[in-house]
Amino acid sequence: MAELEKTILISVIPQGTSEEKAEEFLDELEFLALTAGSQAVKRFTQKLEKPYSSTYIGTGKIQEVKEYIEENDIDLLLFDDELSPSQLKNLDRTFNCRILDRTNLILDIFSQRAQTAYAKTQVELAQYQYMLPRLTRMWTHLERQKGGIGFRGPGESQLETDRRIVMNKISRLKEKLKKIDKQMSAQRGNRGEMVRVALVGYTNAGKSTIMNLISKSSVFAENKLFATLDTTVRKVVIENLPFLLSDTVGFIRKLPTQLVESFKSTLDEVREADILIHVVDISHPDFEDQIEVVNKTLTDINAKDKPTLLVFNKIDAYKFIEQSEFAFEEKKLHNLSIQDLEKSWMSKINTPCIFISAKEKIKIDKFKNTLYEMVAKIHKERYPYNNFLW
Repeated sequence: MAELEKTILISVIPQGTSEEKAEEFLDELEFLALTAGSQAVKRFTQKLEKPYSSTYIGTGKIQEVKEYIEENDIDLLLFDDELSPSQLKNLDRTFNCRILDRTNLILDIFSQRAQTAYAKTQVELAQYQYMLPRLTRMWTHLERQKGGIGFRGPGESQLETDRRIVMNKISRLKEKLKKIDKQMSAQRGNRGEMVRVALVGYTNAGKSTIMNLISKSSVFAENKLFATLDTTVRKVVIENLPFLLSDTVGFIRKLPTQLVESFKSTLDEVREADILIHVVDISHPDFEDQIEVVNKTLTDINAKDKPTLLVFNKIDAYKFIEQSEFAFEEKKLHNLSIQDLEKSWMSKINTPCIFISAKEKIKIDKFKNTLYEMVAKIHKERYPYNNFLW
């Protein structure tokens, strides 16, 4: 087994963000790092109104990080934001190790996870779009001179050549994806008027496990981020009612815009669905924020106003933290039992709503019955004279 790279995580805590919340963000970055194949050994945070435009963090923090790198033989620095081309360039000059930002890390994970030619093309396009404005960073080791006739160094001419190559590749990949998008659109059209249901949710919420459970398929699922990239569509029959169920790529905080653009056709499965199953990992301490991230992404792709079944998954892993009745601190959701949560605002304003464990098959029959009723309602509206079901 390959040895994991020793990695430092670096984050700026902006005004209004608590240290507890910042640690939760870094927990996610550490999970991303582990998914990509590196081991976080140290975290550095700095409270700033906003990151420095030139170096992201201040000079004092830079010196602190440099000393740690030299003393501990660090392989990689990971920043929990997308760094600008100038920030990357300046940080490269400062630190004697590889540097990745959050966007580059997610793109790397997508590249590892892509299985089909279609997913690989989508990821490749996103990588080139990310790379284009950052090409200058790759040529700082060559001679750079002022522009003008007779003053162009070899680095600059090579940079211009590379820029043209990358732009041509982006153009070709976009054309290739357009053709595939047309084919996939035709495939969706050929599915007829069957009711279409799409699983959506934050990455690692358990969508693929639910897909496998109710469709009796074998979609790849594991406890890592972005286990599923390629959309899987299966015909499902509950009682005597058939419908199409699709498993889609998971959403995440600060999802790179390049990926949203290149995965357009994948997200079309969500846009064109009749019903959404929004899967939430109830055991995650930050699940409320994850719900907001998914809802915002659905709004961004014009898929928010659809009939939605909110499924709180992983109740078997939920940790109930009992609070003393005399405690003065405000009650948090993890101070509530699952039974109390089922009676809380979540089940009242997000109906229909259900709490399950796909892994342990807890309340799966209730989940299937609820989904059946939602699909049957749309089926009846679509086929009012086909009353064999009713």
